[in-house]
Amino acid sequence: MTTEDQQAPPGIDPATPSPARLYDYYLGGTDNFPADREAAERIRARMPELADAAWANRGFHQRAALWMAGTAGIRQFLDIGSGLPTQNNTHQAVQKVVPEARVVYVDNDPLVRAHASALLTGEGSTRFITADLRDPDSVLDHPQVRELIDFTQPAGLLMTAVLHFVADGSDPYGLVARYVAELAPGSYLALTHITADQKPPAAVQAILDIYSRATERIYMRTRAQVARFFDGLELVPPYDGAPAAVTYAGEWGAEDAALADSDGSRWSYGAVARRP
Repeated sequence: MTTEDQQAPPGIDPATPSPARLYDYYLGGTDNFPADREAAERIRARMPELADAAWANRGFHQRAALWMAGTAGIRQFLDIGSGLPTQNNTHQAVQKVVPEARVVYVDNDPLVRAHASALLTGEGSTRFITADLRDPDSVLDHPQVRELIDFTQPAGLLMTAVLHFVADGSDPYGLVARYVAELAPGSYLALTHITADQKPPAAVQAILDIYSRATERIYMRTRAQVARFFDGLELVPPYDGAPAAVTYAGEWGAEDAALADSDGSRWSYGAVARRP
């Protein structure tokens, strides 16, 4: 069922693009409106690798979550800025290797709430809450979060493709530090963030223009600025033989890093790091 086949849920303006619906369209989903598709195509006209960039980020998210579950032994996950349900959502990925894994999804988009039933299929091991990451207390103190996440034990914090919607004035670094401070030692943070580093100015401007008219603006940051999110944490090498560092999203956890180093992948930096 496409969004044209149903009435927009309360609180949703179908004429204003939203990050969650735009991302859904980039990934080939159907939970979007004509305004989202038109906006996305204006970006694609300047950035032909748009879908590749979205899938590079999505692939990072899945590989990072699987690595946390399978290699690091993480059994509980907080997925902030989860977006609309798509293929191989976090709980579906990690429960393949850890059937008892628990996942709480967090998003502030009302359409995500409307479609959350697609996420809540884990017989009590998954939850969805509507909250804004810029209000960490509303997330961390939420009864559903406290019911499922034991903050005395290591957890996986997933913040992929979401912090670039947080303006400098909202202190994105302080927000990440607040979430990490709540985590037990041995927990992990996985994060990706869009960049304008070495990107065509026309493509960068198209993205900035479209999101200036969306429900959230977008803020691009440099590699050094993205690396700052991991201050005080121990970065995990992105692949065998690589130094522990922030890298392009597609390279992290890739079987063939050279093959994964695509034009789309280079639109986002990412890393996974451990809280000591």
